[in-house]
Amino acid sequence: MSGALPEQGDAADSDTDVVGYRGPTACAAAGITYRQLDYWARTGLVEPSVRPAYGSGTQRLYSFKDVVVLKIVKRFLDTGVALQNIRTAVRHLRERGFCDLERMTLMSDGATVYECSSPDEVVDLLQGGQGVFGIAVGVVWRDVEAALSQLHGERVDTGETLVGNNPADELARRRNRAV
Repeated sequence: MSGALPEQGDAADSDTDVVGYRGPTACAAAGITYRQLDYWARTGLVEPSVRPAYGSGTQRLYSFKDVVVLKIVKRFLDTGVALQNIRTAVRHLRERGFCDLERMTLMSDGATVYECSSPDEVVDLLQGGQGVFGIAVGVVWRDVEAALSQLHGERVDTGETLVGNNPADELARRRNRAV
């Protein structure tokens, strides 16, 4: 049975508690390879918060926020930030509980990652000559929302496949007709 993916807007917290994304879907939305995803999960960089893998044959299930963090990690790697510094940033985000993630800007000088939660903090960092580039997490958040709306999710409680709004997905259209 198939359903539509829930919106990830303001009600995202309640929806993301019941929706998870399998590895290939998380990879597609974050723009990473499955090999990267597997390595990052095994080394504890970004572990799936919905369901970890329990041995061979089990599927990891990532939350919406996990996928946002995966995409942030990818962006940092693309700009040359060392994996050790990215680990520190992800650890900091976990300790914060990912609160206000959507309103945050992450800045880096290539060696250190800084969290800025207001425009004034960004300006202060830039005036200090330290910030070289920034990642507006809200933009990443919306990119992931858009990508996941085209892909399949899974209800955690029932295992039901939730079909994204991808008009090119012929298999999903056939499933919907069969129901």
